[in-house]
Amino acid sequence: MANVAELSKKLDDAVLAGKALEAFDELNADDVVMQENSDAPLVGKELNRKREVEFFDSIAEFHGASVLSRAAGDDVSFSEWEMEVTFKNGYRMKLAQAAVRRWKDGKTVNERFYYSK
Repeated sequence: MANVAELSKKLDDAVLAGKALEAFDELNADDVVMQENSDAPLVGKELNRKREVEFFDSIAEFHGASVLSRAAGDDVSFSEWEMEVTFKNGYRMKLAQAAVRRWKDGKTVNERFYYSK
């Protein structure tokens, strides 16, 4: 089994390559919990995948993304992101966020995103 640093890099690289949903399917546990800032967490792979699809469907144009830094420990990984997108409503936005992932048995069991609104 790959270590947490390798798994996290695999997930980050898939997002950068435009394969976020494929990586979501492969690397998330069925009972994954995902959370945006201090919003209520969403529980379960199906519900979180739906949210991911809605986010990607709201984008008209993807201008680029980069991982600025990453770190990993025993069962947790962190990555700092910048990306720029234009949404279908015409709003162009540069997004900066940090993703904190908790891993178990090679799958993400918890992922929380921190960013300014």
